[in-house]
Amino acid sequence: MPNPVDLVSQEPRAVVVMGVCASGKSTFGAQLASRLGCIFHEGDSFHSDANIEKMRGGTPLTDDDRWPWLDHLAAALGASARSGGVAVAACSALKRSYRQRLSASAGVPLRFLMLKAPAEELTRRLASRQGHYMPPTLLASQLAALEEPCAGEPALIMDACRPADELLDEACRWLTCQPSIAAL
Repeated sequence: MPNPVDLVSQEPRAVVVMGVCASGKSTFGAQLASRLGCIFHEGDSFHSDANIEKMRGGTPLTDDDRWPWLDHLAAALGASARSGGVAVAACSALKRSYRQRLSASAGVPLRFLMLKAPAEELTRRLASRQGHYMPPTLLASQLAALEEPCAGEPALIMDACRPADELLDEACRWLTCQPSIAAL
């Protein structure tokens, strides 16, 4: 496992931990940022009040709802990476077009770590989650909208049911092998 200090480079870059609701992206993203010694951005905190109310009411967001949110998050992620060398964010990034928008708006190289779990596990996690505005009924719409990263995208898909330490080690190994992010 690379030493986390060795993962920080002179050139700014960022990592987006992605996946549907209850995949563990916020928890894992915060753990990854801690290991890398960098800033973590919780994507949910960048949603507008209107988006939050829409989701709280059980209505899935549209692309038009998401564009300003993605731009706002990407700007913060890019600024943090430029000031600290590296930054991490949690964001669903469900569609390829969303990942492309994040990459274009951040202004720094991005890599994506997708946490994937079976629908049954996600449903179980949602049932035990408290205090979050996203109701379990929106899981189906997120799974339907999800476009998993494909060949050519700078992304790694990981099993969200594995232990966090294993996932962190795997993510750090993968990040150090990526072209133009090898020094991350």
